[in-house]
Amino acid sequence: MTTMTASHPISRWSNALWTGALGICAIIAVIRPAHADPRAVVELFTSQGCSSCPPADQIIGDLSKDPSIIALSMPIDYWDYLGWKDTLADSRFSARQRAYSRMRGDREVYTPQAVVNGSTHVIGSDRAGIENAIGKTDKGTGVMSVPVTMSLSGKHINVSVAASKEPAVSHGEVWICSIAKSVPIAITRGENRGQQVTYHNVVRSLLKVGDWTGRPESWTVPIENLTRDGVDGAVVYVQDGSREKPGPMLGAAYTSLH
Repeated sequence: MTTMTASHPISRWSNALWTGALGICAIIAVIRPAHADPRAVVELFTSQGCSSCPPADQIIGDLSKDPSIIALSMPIDYWDYLGWKDTLADSRFSARQRAYSRMRGDREVYTPQAVVNGSTHVIGSDRAGIENAIGKTDKGTGVMSVPVTMSLSGKHINVSVAASKEPAVSHGEVWICSIAKSVPIAITRGENRGQQVTYHNVVRSLLKVGDWTGRPESWTVPIENLTRDGVDGAVVYVQDGSREKPGPMLGAAYTSLH
């Protein structure tokens, strides 16, 4: 893993970066999230080979329209042996889901599983359960309390994380995801044979930007580090803990790249 200090460009992180060739126009503009202070990050661990997942995938599509919620799809790969290899899955998403389980201490790893604000999990097809979890986790210390913004300048994305609003919140890892906002998949084998399912805000690359220490900090990320066919959005989040021990979400921002 390679990171740079605040206000310096970040280099390509080869061990956790998918490569691609999406062309993004070099424009100069300020990009802010549609909602200044999103109240939740919802991560859906899903699979094209899971017959229970399509309703959850639709819920993520609905939630993605709410500017106060950042909804992400993270397709896992451990059901690939059931007869259909998930075309969007990555083992790093499976590892992230297991890391959450270890931190909670419950060993609950399943699909569809929604992890809300890095703190709690619910069945991904339970819309009421997700909304209830958002309300509960929003009351946690520091959860989604740190303002995060992004701006696009030429061929770079500038990431800014504000100072902590709470004394108890003084550290977090800053990550940026490239996403594909809508990906229709025709599934020809396995439990969902014959269906076409649309996946929303699918994470296509995941890059650590740096470490936040409670003070205002900023980083510059080359857009080429995020590009891949179909990518048309980006999400930045600040999370307590580490990749191996993920904790509560402290702040996040979303932007379209088109």
